[in-house]
Amino acid sequence: MVVISRADKVSGENTYDRTNELKEFDETKAGVKGLVDSGVVKVPRIFFNTPDVHLHLHEAKSIQSHSQTQIPLSFPIIDLKEFLTNKKDLSLRKEVVDQIRKASETWGFFQVLNHGIPASVLEEMLQGIRNFFEQDIELKKPLYSRDATNKRVLYNSNFTLYSSPSANWRDSLYCLMSPPPLHPDELPPVCRDILMEYNKQLIRVGNALFGLLSESLGLSDKHLTDMGCADGHCLLCHYYPACPEPELTIGTSKHADADFLTILLQDQIGGLQVLHQNQWVDVPPTPGALVVNIGDLMQLISNGRFKSVEHRVLANKIGPRVSMACFFSTSYLASTKIYGPIKELLSEHNPPIYKETTLEEYTVYSHKKGHNGISALEHFKL
Repeated sequence: MVVISRADKVSGENTYDRTNELKEFDETKAGVKGLVDSGVVKVPRIFFNTPDVHLHLHEAKSIQSHSQTQIPLSFPIIDLKEFLTNKKDLSLRKEVVDQIRKASETWGFFQVLNHGIPASVLEEMLQGIRNFFEQDIELKKPLYSRDATNKRVLYNSNFTLYSSPSANWRDSLYCLMSPPPLHPDELPPVCRDILMEYNKQLIRVGNALFGLLSESLGLSDKHLTDMGCADGHCLLCHYYPACPEPELTIGTSKHADADFLTILLQDQIGGLQVLHQNQWVDVPPTPGALVVNIGDLMQLISNGRFKSVEHRVLANKIGPRVSMACFFSTSYLASTKIYGPIKELLSEHNPPIYKETTLEEYTVYSHKKGHNGISALEHFKL
């Protein structure tokens, strides 16, 4: 049965002024949370999925449900405990490297357990995100902006609100942590201390993962960090309020990340899905785990060996859902540095499949393209 959205039913109406409604929503500076706080019981039309996304959303659910009754898919979970406590045991290291290689080549996603960040820090970080978004709107408004070029810390709802075909049911806090190191005073007071502590912990985990990924490619453990892959990073905190009509909209549209590596902390509500073997697969919330995924630039420099895959977040009647993604990329101060397939990985039988590019060129193209269902990497293929 084909499900018809309200967007389809009213597509012929002339009373809908999308630009004006977007502007009115934006000017409140209250985001999606403001809508929920006002008691909205119907999803505003600016959030409606386009008909193709709406249909695919329901078909994909059916495909996933059917597939799970046939061949259950097991999302990769990698335990780092023995590896971190016995760093000199080469057999343990090889086992972890092999697990990361397999996950990066097939899924592009995996979860890590026993990564060394205390559970208390993870929970305090999630609570810190809630505290920021749930404080009085007047305390958040000074940070509300759409200009990420001049601000290192900003809050808004939907970075591409005016260019996307439909708005996502979420609000976001963006923090460019380095380089140069962000001064703590620039962070919101309500979550400043935990942001700084969690960021310090993430740098350690990120460097360890880059070492394991380097070895997974058959390179020295410092190769990716020496290339500058971890020199710059930002934190993106998402707040997904409970949605009265989750079947009509989505939390985050289908997309791939335009970085080298992403480390995600999510709460236990769920909703994150990965596109694997043409099926949407739930990423199960696992207590104490971090979700790790390969970004577009990692796929490019690995010459397609590691996969940057599309993912999305469903809207939910349960909420709020909170998450924080850390995007590792090269230094934005060195945005003109050229990146291409790593020379040591190339041969007569494995020629380069991507052209060289700079972070600036790739980022500008990726942002301009938006979430249109086509990977930005296609543009950089030879």
